[in-house]
Amino acid sequence: MNAKIIDGKAIAADLRAAVKAETDRLSAAHGLAPGLAVVLVGENPASMTYVGSKSRAVAEVGMRPFDHHLAATTSEAELLGLIQRLNADPAVSGILVQLPLPPQISPARIIAAVSPDKDVDGFHPLNAGRLMTGLPALVPCTPAGCIKLAMTVHSSLVGLDAVVIGRSNIVGKPLAQLLLAENATVTIAHSRTHDLPALCRRADLVFAAIGRAEMVRGDWIRPGATVIDVGINRVSAGGKSRIVGDVNFAEAVKVAGAITPVPGGVGPMTIVCLLVNTLRAACMQAGLPPPAV
Repeated sequence: MNAKIIDGKAIAADLRAAVKAETDRLSAAHGLAPGLAVVLVGENPASMTYVGSKSRAVAEVGMRPFDHHLAATTSEAELLGLIQRLNADPAVSGILVQLPLPPQISPARIIAAVSPDKDVDGFHPLNAGRLMTGLPALVPCTPAGCIKLAMTVHSSLVGLDAVVIGRSNIVGKPLAQLLLAENATVTIAHSRTHDLPALCRRADLVFAAIGRAEMVRGDWIRPGATVIDVGINRVSAGGKSRIVGDVNFAEAVKVAGAITPVPGGVGPMTIVCLLVNTLRAACMQAGLPPPAV
């Protein structure tokens, strides 16, 4: 029997509708209009496509988009100056600087310059530290989306054995912290892990975020396990290209209990969780309770 397909598009659409309803309520009750500033430096095609998707999503839920498209030759000082202005702008609830950045600009300096209260990417060291210590924080969008997807399969993650493949600051590490907050038992695996297939076979939950096309094979998966595939990899064969995840879907779908497809799984959740963070940031800055989404 094939696994249940976790439909990220449908789940994201439901959450997006809830965000729109909450945005409309805040506007009517408090005159609050959340605004998201998205900063793109350069002409990276993938980044331009992603930024366009974010801006459309912001407008669709009734928030205000503030897009800033800068030349690839922009200096670090110029970008820092823009961030300072956005930090001080009360109309801007959240700031997102699209990565990667050109080589003359330090990502670490840019991330640290964004106000933690407007850090809707959840990358600022202060938000990372708050997440680590169990304090309220704006958390990275992709890990937040992964948890929401897993919770559509399991009513509770308490006591489940979770393996996170990948230890990046963007996905692996924050995802592990969110799983710990749900009282799962968490193992972070990486390129130096011994016998990774055996480690995965014991897991109730496998989160693949390693950035290698179809690395996780079907015989790595425990029968009935839930598989969340974060990977987005373009592969070519016979003159044609296609997008695949970090999991060999054709093999894993025959073993897992539930699995996300690529595309259509984690990707849509990342964008909608950005909207949730923007809404949370706007409420926090206005001294209002957290939104009910």
